Amino acid sequence: MDAFEFFFSFYGLLLGFSVAELVGGFARLLDGRRQVKFGLLTPMLALFVAIDIASFWNQAWVIFRPAPYNYALLILGLVVASTFYVAATQVFPRELKSGESLDDHFWAHRKLVLLSVLAANLLIVLVFLGLVTINGEIGRLNLGPVFWAGTTLFTILTLVAAVAPGRWISPIALAILLAYQGWQIVRSAEALVSRGGWSLIGG
Repeated sequence: MDAFEFFFSFYGLLLGFSVAELVGGFARLLDGRRQVKFGLLTPMLALFVAIDIASFWNQAWVIFRPAPYNYALLILGLVVASTFYVAATQVFPRELKSGESLDDHFWAHRKLVLLSVLAANLLIVLVFLGLVTINGEIGRLNLGPVFWAGTTLFTILTLVAAVAPGRWISPIALAILLAYQGWQIVRSAEALVSRGGWSLIGG
């Protein structure tokens, strides 16, 4: 087991708890679907958090795969993954009450969920930028406008979705965030297709 495998066995396990919390919450809703009013806001929030957690698996491969074993990295993984877990536990109600509206649950918990997700993302961005500055690789990386524009867009829209007053700004910001995530997924899929997929028989 190399350093990354050891780190990821811990980090991935904690992130996995967050995914399990989201899937379990959705399963509870399906089981009690006749008791509650679904709405769109809570499912949108759950999808946003789930996709962002998946992006952290990707970021771990890019950022931490070359890293040596280090106790501080384990603590960093603990902080990031725990922040996501807290967010995931708040997306769906723990107990379903007859006649409850999931939109009401969204408005009561959106700030904690979205600010937690934003904090985890900004922490990883700071670690990434700090690392490439310390090791002198920042001048060799061509981050380009997509990285900076995407990071700025994500930060502003997540903050707006978390704290904007009124009942229409936050859903619009969340919808744009989901569209942005969808665009990233499509770009990745296009890159995979353009390379001709991968071999199933080796050689």
